[in-house]
Amino acid sequence: MKQAMIIMNPSSGKEEARQHLQHLENVLHEQQYKVIVNETAKELDATHFCAAACRDRYDLVVSIGGDGTLHETINGMHHQEHRPLLGIIPLGTVNDFARALHIPLDPGEAVRNIASTHTKSVDIGQLNDQLFANVVAAGSLAETLSNVSSDDKSKFGALAYIKDGMKELTSKSIHTMHITYDGKTWEGQSPLFIAALTNSVGGFEKLAPQAAVDDGLLHCFIIKDLNLVHTLTAGFSLLLGKLKNHKEVIYFTARDVKVTSSEKVATNVDGEEGTSLPIHLQVLPSHIKIIVPE
Repeated sequence: MKQAMIIMNPSSGKEEARQHLQHLENVLHEQQYKVIVNETAKELDATHFCAAACRDRYDLVVSIGGDGTLHETINGMHHQEHRPLLGIIPLGTVNDFARALHIPLDPGEAVRNIASTHTKSVDIGQLNDQLFANVVAAGSLAETLSNVSSDDKSKFGALAYIKDGMKELTSKSIHTMHITYDGKTWEGQSPLFIAALTNSVGGFEKLAPQAAVDDGLLHCFIIKDLNLVHTLTAGFSLLLGKLKNHKEVIYFTARDVKVTSSEKVATNVDGEEGTSLPIHLQVLPSHIKIIVPE
């Protein structure tokens, strides 16, 4: 019999996870899976659970939670000989990876989607020695985004990032960064560098509208020092899907990117606080297979 592991964050989605668990187990049983359920209680639990599923050669792992739970789950597949098929039940505030894959954001529909016979092999990013599914940001604004409260994210969704980000962009808090990519170099001052694997970042599905989950590329943006007017126009460009054309933005695609600084510069990885610079980013093409809608 096929084996499936459910990795559930019971605190995700205003503690909705358990409401959908029985439905998910029923769907998996109908698909002839033997099911085990593991609940996360602390940081890295999802990583350890998924790593065990890889070692025991499970056929399927299903992540129930937000982008943070998904990030940890995917990291359990790092350096593993066997990587199970991955199912996603999005219960977070933003759910960027699910958006990019057109996985239903309604949990009940997402559970039904687990019975889909369609799968897609997607790119995964590597930052130093960890994996990321969606985005890496570096700079003073990245630190601000990491500090957005869970309450604000629940109340305002993606707008919570705009609310705190606008204050940071106009505060003149910038860092000197040295960025090398595919044999080219940029050095200058910036409040924010973004490397995205998908079109959806922070709930905005037009940050990099040309990005595909399997194009083998990092879509990168260097935001230069912005005054209030430029900040507002950059916001409009973001909403229109034209951020890369803004005069205060440098855009490029690459497969390999290194970012360093002589200063201490924070990062945000898949919506959570990450390691400080330096960072080395790479693309692992078609690295994980995901269940997607029919």
